[in-house]
Amino acid sequence: MNITLPHAAVQTSAPGRWLAACDRVPALAWLGLQAAALWPHWRWAAARLADGSDDPLGVAALVVLGLALWRLAPRLRSAPSRAWLLVAMAGTLLATLAAMFAPPLLAACVAVLALAAGLCAFAPNGTPLLPLAGLSVLALPVISSLQYYAGFPLRVVTAQLSTWALQLGGVVAERSGTAMWVEGRLVIVDAPCSGVQMVWMGYFCACAVAWWFGLDDRRFLKRLAGVGAIVMIGNVLRNSVLVVLESRQAQVPALLHEGIGLVVLALVCAAVARLVHGGRDANR
Repeated sequence: MNITLPHAAVQTSAPGRWLAACDRVPALAWLGLQAAALWPHWRWAAARLADGSDDPLGVAALVVLGLALWRLAPRLRSAPSRAWLLVAMAGTLLATLAAMFAPPLLAACVAVLALAAGLCAFAPNGTPLLPLAGLSVLALPVISSLQYYAGFPLRVVTAQLSTWALQLGGVVAERSGTAMWVEGRLVIVDAPCSGVQMVWMGYFCACAVAWWFGLDDRRFLKRLAGVGAIVMIGNVLRNSVLVVLESRQAQVPALLHEGIGLVVLALVCAAVARLVHGGRDANR
């Protein structure tokens, strides 16, 4: 006896057919289409860099992201994770809507995270995903916005910690707002001394090293607080040295000022790299 099932019972649902069709799209083609859909955000970021509104540090993160995609391309999965694919599509839609009512930088952050979710859908198991997401955000022109919103609090914290450090060293110092009285002389902790660029460099090094050595996301998260501590210590060290020099002479030569900053920055980046690299999976 033959039993004929209703046509609707054997027919795949429309969402199921649609997701199955997405499974057949090559990984790089999918990511290219998603990036094209988010093009207005990339155009805004490029324009912000071109008109000098922001520091071009994000280009370094973009280069590392390009290298990561080039290395991952041969190993991308042909059948994507449907959960990550849905997150990527929802994020793309949200980024498109956010462009209409949210600040451009916030909308661009949603866009890069949506694209990162698209990459997660095709990335092989074991790929460090959080470092790639971090690099995606750092590739945006964020320095001037960080300086605007976080610069003043960072200057206050840096001035206070530098004051305590100098007092421990026997130097007469007192904080006054974002300035310091050191041995009777007023020294201002200005915007470049807030440490915003050092923060960017510290987390850029952390993300780049974690991705390069395949540090898993759980261990990477555990080390982010340590990265912040290293950056703060480095900024306080740089500021304290410069404050002492400026309190004892009329003007610190620009070359010496920049040299001290570069040396401390190199030490901070080396310490961050050592922290992250030291936490990698020993079996890798």
